[in-house]
Amino acid sequence: MDEENKKLNWAGFVETTIVNFFQENDLEKLQVEDGRGNKAKLTKQKDNGIKAEYTSTTNL
Repeated sequence: MDEENKKLNWAGFVETTIVNFFQENDLEKLQVEDGRGNKAKLTKQKDNGIKAEYTSTTNL
């Protein structure tokens, strides 16, 4: 799998699986790290929206 697909897969994973887990468990904050440099941080907003920040690391 090339690096671009890995980045898209991490973003897709965060925006679906992680967001669903966050909502189903009524969490306020959540940080996730996969051990390969990919990180995500989710925070519940005052309007009940979700702020998601995530990064992907690529080794060259």
